[in-house]
Amino acid sequence: MPQLTDDRSLGAQAAESLIRGLGRRGFLRAAAGAGAAGALTACGGSALASAPGPAVAPAGAGSAGWGGAVLQPHSGEILGQHYLTSEVDDVLWGYVPTVHARPVTTVRSGETVTIDAVSHEGIMEDQGRDPHAFFAGHGVGPEQVLSDAAAIAAGYVRTLRDFDLDGPHVVTGPIAVEGAEPGDVLKVETLDARPRVPYGVVSSRHGKGALGLRPDGTPPAGVGEDEVMPPTALDGRGTGDPLEYGNLSVFTAIEGDRGVMRSGQARLSFPLRPFFGMMGVAVADAPGLTDPTANSIPPTLGGGNIDIRHLGVGSALYLPVSAEGALFYVGDPHMAMGDGEVALTAVEGSLRGTFRLTVCKPGSGEAPSVAHSYPFGETEEHWIPTGLSDPDGAAGPEQNTDVNVAMRRAVVNALDFLEHDRGIERGVAYAYLSAAADFSLSQVVDRTTGVHGLIRKADLLS
Repeated sequence: MPQLTDDRSLGAQAAESLIRGLGRRGFLRAAAGAGAAGALTACGGSALASAPGPAVAPAGAGSAGWGGAVLQPHSGEILGQHYLTSEVDDVLWGYVPTVHARPVTTVRSGETVTIDAVSHEGIMEDQGRDPHAFFAGHGVGPEQVLSDAAAIAAGYVRTLRDFDLDGPHVVTGPIAVEGAEPGDVLKVETLDARPRVPYGVVSSRHGKGALGLRPDGTPPAGVGEDEVMPPTALDGRGTGDPLEYGNLSVFTAIEGDRGVMRSGQARLSFPLRPFFGMMGVAVADAPGLTDPTANSIPPTLGGGNIDIRHLGVGSALYLPVSAEGALFYVGDPHMAMGDGEVALTAVEGSLRGTFRLTVCKPGSGEAPSVAHSYPFGETEEHWIPTGLSDPDGAAGPEQNTDVNVAMRRAVVNALDFLEHDRGIERGVAYAYLSAAADFSLSQVVDRTTGVHGLIRKADLLS
C-alpha cells in the first residue's frame, strides 16, 4: 500500500509548512490570490484552515533549484496535508489509470497533497534498468540514487514490461477527490515543485523525436537520411535487445537553479523550470492495466502527458472529469523543457510536487467553460487554451500527429473562451488572437502532438 499521511485536523500545520516552503511573503501573496489579474476564485473552498484559497500560487513561489539534500521517501519537508510516495506495488509503469482504477488514497476537494514522483530516466531497459549502475557512470554516488527509483527498476512486476510498446513513464496515483463526478472539472494547482536529486537526463531514442525515422524506416518529411537523429548508423533495434539499440542519453547536472550539459570542452548552462509533464485524470474506459488506450505516451482529453512547460509552480490546470473521484495522477517530472521537446524527452528528473485538488461544478463559473470538455491552463499572467492533434489518444484507428490539427483546436478553444467566458464577439476575438496572442508547440514527440496558446490576462480589460 502507498505510504501517505492523512490528518484533516492539521490545516494550521499545513499552513505553517507552506509558509516555510513559499516564504511568508509568497504565502500571503498566494492567499490573496490574483484578483487584479482576473483570476478565477478557487472552486469549493480553501485547502488551508487559516487562509482563503488562491486561483493560482504566485509565479516563482516554489523552489526551482537544488535544495542541497536528496529527497528520499519520507525525508525532508512535506508541505501538503497528504503525502503520497511512489510505492513499487502501486505505481504504473507505462500506463495511466483507467476509469475503473482503484484509488490509492482519497482527499477532500480543496486539500493539498505532496507527491514524490519518480523519473523513468535512468531506470529504462535501454539504460540497464539499474539506476545505481547507470548514474555511477556519470559520477553519481549511491547515496544520491533514490531508493524508490531503485525499487521500481528492480522489483516492478505489476505489469509485464514491453520496452517497444509500453510508455516509459512511472505514473503515481490515482488519487480520488471526494465529490468529483463526470461532467465536473478538476482544478490542479501546482504549489511547489522541487528536485529530489541534483541531476537529470535528456534521452533521444531511435524512431522517436522530431527527427526520428518513420515506422517504415524512411526519414520524416523535410529531413534527409543523414539528418535523422539519433543517426541511423547507431540504430541497433534489429538486435531485439534494448541495451544494443544505440539510443542516446545525455546526463545533466543540476547546479543551483541551473542545468549544465557538457560536450568535450563546451559547457551549456540553462535555467531550471521544474514542472510535471504528466498531470491527468482517468479517461480511458478499458479493462485491465495495459490497454493501448491507457498507454502513458499520448496526451488525451484527460490531460496526462500534456507537456506544457508553463504549468509549473504558480499554475492551474483544469481537467474535464470522466470518472467518479476524478482519479488524478502524475508522472514525467521535468526539471527543464523548451517548447516542442524536440529530442524526445526534456531534462527528466524526479521531483517532489505539492498540489491543491479542487472540484469545480458545472454552472458554477469556477472553471473556464472550455475546461468541461478540454484541458485548459492558467498562470498568474496568462490563460492557456490547448489543442491536441488526436485527443482520443490510441482509441481511434490511427494516431493523428498533424500539428496543424492541434493548432486549429487551440485557436477554437481560445475563441470559445473569449466569447463565452469574457463576452467578446467572436470575430473580434479572432482578430485579437492574431494581433496579440502567442501559440506555441507544447511538444511534437508524444504521438499526439500539442499546441498551447498564451492569452495575457492584462489584455482583457472588461
